[in-house]
Amino acid sequence: MKLWHDAWEQFTPFLAWDKEIRKIICTTNAIESLNVRYRGAVNARGHFPNDQAALKCLYLVTRSLDPTGRGKARWAIRWKPALNAFAIAFDGRINPAENN
Repeated sequence: MKLWHDAWEQFTPFLAWDKEIRKIICTTNAIESLNVRYRGAVNARGHFPNDQAALKCLYLVTRSLDPTGRGKARWAIRWKPALNAFAIAFDGRINPAENN
């Protein structure tokens, strides 16, 4: 059985990131969860007559996760501090079009 202190050397670089970046890294599980739901919906349907039908299926799965439509505001609130921290940590690499 591996204990947490056995993997401490692999974990400590994570602690070097800003708090905002660490928070976003830990929330990528939500993205993985969405991918699982997409795969489940596509596998349950099996076949789509065209691309429009496939996109509608994925849209409906996405809407079922946020029926009120407030998810975009929550996303912006959560990601804005992290994007600012990434912009500082990776100067000139986050929004290269703005630097031209």
